[in-house]
Amino acid sequence: MLASTSLAAPASNPLLTPSSLPYQAPPFDRIKDSDYVPAFEKGMAEHLAEIRRIANDKAAPTFENTIVAMERSGQLLNRVQNVFYGVYSADKDDAMDAIDSKEAPRLSQHQDEIYLDPKLFGRVRTLWEKRDTLSLTPEQAMLLDVYYKQFVHAGAELSASDQKTLRDLNTRLTKLETAYGQKLVASAKAGALVVDRKAALDGMDDGAIAAAAKAAEGRKLTGKYLIPLQNTTQQPALAAMKDRATRKALFDRSWTRAERGDANDTRKTIAEIARLRAQKAALFGYPDYAAYALYDQMARTPEAVNAFIHKLVPATAAEQHREVAALQKVIAADHQKFALQPWDWTHYAEQLRKQEFALDQDEIKPYFELHTVLTDGVFYAANQLYGITFRPRKDIPVYNPDVMVYEVRDKDGSPLGLMYFDYFKRDNKSGGAWMSNFVGQSDLLKTRPVIYNVANFTKAAPGQPQLITSDDVTTMFHEFGHALHGLFASQTYPTLSGTSVARDFVEFPSQFNENWAMDPKVFAHYAKHYKTGAPMPQALFDKIKKAAHFNQGYALGEIVAAAQLDMSWHELPASAPLQNVDAFEKKALDETGLDVAHVPPRYRSSYFLHIWSNGYSAGYYAYLWTEMLDQDVYSWFMKHGGLTRENGQRFRDMILSKGHTMDYGPMFRAFYGKDPEIGPMLSHRGLTDTDTDTGTGN
Repeated sequence: MLASTSLAAPASNPLLTPSSLPYQAPPFDRIKDSDYVPAFEKGMAEHLAEIRRIANDKAAPTFENTIVAMERSGQLLNRVQNVFYGVYSADKDDAMDAIDSKEAPRLSQHQDEIYLDPKLFGRVRTLWEKRDTLSLTPEQAMLLDVYYKQFVHAGAELSASDQKTLRDLNTRLTKLETAYGQKLVASAKAGALVVDRKAALDGMDDGAIAAAAKAAEGRKLTGKYLIPLQNTTQQPALAAMKDRATRKALFDRSWTRAERGDANDTRKTIAEIARLRAQKAALFGYPDYAAYALYDQMARTPEAVNAFIHKLVPATAAEQHREVAALQKVIAADHQKFALQPWDWTHYAEQLRKQEFALDQDEIKPYFELHTVLTDGVFYAANQLYGITFRPRKDIPVYNPDVMVYEVRDKDGSPLGLMYFDYFKRDNKSGGAWMSNFVGQSDLLKTRPVIYNVANFTKAAPGQPQLITSDDVTTMFHEFGHALHGLFASQTYPTLSGTSVARDFVEFPSQFNENWAMDPKVFAHYAKHYKTGAPMPQALFDKIKKAAHFNQGYALGEIVAAAQLDMSWHELPASAPLQNVDAFEKKALDETGLDVAHVPPRYRSSYFLHIWSNGYSAGYYAYLWTEMLDQDVYSWFMKHGGLTRENGQRFRDMILSKGHTMDYGPMFRAFYGKDPEIGPMLSHRGLTDTDTDTGTGN
């Protein structure tokens, strides 16, 4: 990308008009960094002018001239935001950092201009108060209710003085959250482990070592080896590394990546974010930010979230205790006398897995070639369940050469949408994996979905096969589950379309889709040796299935600990002093009831991107909550024939195509027949609990 951020002449700016490409796909071959600022500025100006026309309309408010008019407004701004932040998260440069630092606070102020406009809110409130007399369709009624609650939640009913305070808080928070995200990318890049000797990487396969050498060359570290950090606490290479000192070095680089006392140290930033969020919640009369943030979620309250999380602790803690003892025996059998530490866990867990199940990850990886997994696994499962088909589109421009594009056709052959896949790690890419839209679906706006899946898989060295891990396979199915939720969107109004649902519902379709990765029919279709094309031997598949419950004390425990850490930060009252991050984190983790000494949280406070910059504040529990939902529904599928078109169509009709057109509890009960239960989730993980009633009642 070009480094300049100077204003481009409107005639040369491709963001200022809808794209002429299929599905209005972004013209990445024409977009320059210098196009974004003028597009943001013009987009905000146009949107605000549209909003003021609605607010100042002398005609009495109607659903059409107020709510629908707002749904039609801001199309330029929405377009530039979708493109900019889609690329910014995946392929940023210094110029884009500067643009984000400038525009993010302005976008926050822009939102305040809309939601704190008393005339506009007056029109919305008038319609909401007489909603029962308007003869609205169910989707229209939901849209009106969502708008009213969003205005109230954004401060429309606060006093003028409190609104002034709110505007200041929002601007300060946006600046801090933007700075946090930029620091985290930089700290992860700087935190990569550089190894001088190949011998220190003993245990890693040749492909992984070649990739480490290539990564080092990319930073002009010829003759060395570089292990980049993924966004989680544990790092994949730890499982293979035999040298304990190297394992500890890699773990420490991960654990302290954003706590080095340098310009990328995030601790002061997150302490201030937590303090300001608590102050913001207090403005609205909430006891803490968690209560403020959960108002529109399926769980509704911090009490419901905490009760749910605490139900997972006893079985998880008991399994962790058993696993620690088992791993300590493996260490002793290896003629070692040290006590198990977090940097030892995955290494010795892999040895124990081999002992108990004769299962070696190096034996498995040759059957997981990325492109085969995508086309013969992810796409195949979607075809079997929903009848959709996929065709590569080499003619659609992309923002990076690694990106692949596919057109998606519905069961009757009609156009459904466009999909981008960007799977490989880059130093300028945010950590983790995600899905979002370049273009959202809306019948009102006559748009079909243009969706992207992004991940951070290690790219093979040139000439090497693109083999991935079993965790990577799960990630591909997970993110495509989000994509299906977006592709099957069938809403009139963009605000309610597709994945525009609560955090503790949006992960449900994605986690449900993970189940098909190990479905025997799907697995046999994609798990083929990259050299011979031979399917994975049944005996090896059986071992994988048998080992599915292995290490679940760790796997579940790291997520539960992170969810509780998130809630602890966001249950701070406004009266609490500015926190010492290290002391606060230690106290919060000590109170979890879990063995955090051996099983640290999946994300530490200082690199917990989800809760400080990605919209999951007081919401990380959603991954666990929606695992409960997905396992309930998967158990329903298994009782009704499993992977069938009939079952897939029912799930599409009742869940995937609904967007936010109805409340989540009734939507779930309509499919499952009753409230969510925790039993299938624990059973799926090989854990048991005598009390399977969640008591959600939503």
